[in-house]
Amino acid sequence: MKLEVGQKAPLFTLNDTDKKAVSLADYKGKNVVLLFFPLAFTGVCTAELCATRDDIASYNNTNAQVLAISVDSLFTLGKFKEEQHLNFPLLSDFNKDTSAAYGALYVDFVLGMKGVSKRSAFVIDKEGVVRYAEVLEDAGLQPNFMAIKEVLAKLN
Repeated sequence: MKLEVGQKAPLFTLNDTDKKAVSLADYKGKNVVLLFFPLAFTGVCTAELCATRDDIASYNNTNAQVLAISVDSLFTLGKFKEEQHLNFPLLSDFNKDTSAAYGALYVDFVLGMKGVSKRSAFVIDKEGVVRYAEVLEDAGLQPNFMAIKEVLAKLN
């Protein structure tokens, strides 16, 4: 199912790298940038999340919380977060329910892998409404971060 701008964002609760349950509902009253990414420790994913880390002030200045989600285990994500010094939560969608709910799940990925998150970006406003949705079919591309920041600027 494709998620469209203007729709209510599907609620979810996933575990972060500290084994803490994190829910979208926890961020009501704050803008959220959801970044789905295929796999920790891969080149494009590392570049995307490190660029987000280095630009975290842009998101903080627009009252936005960045949350990054993949189907990796929380243990893999914990090591990835530690090694890359990432300064936002990484959430494990190991059971793939959240990726599927957002229309951000490859049925078939490279090397015979199945059920991997598609590189995607969503901006969810303070009321839980999707204000930006980008699901990339090509995992080698990155989301349009300029467009994301423009949407965030308009929300404040």
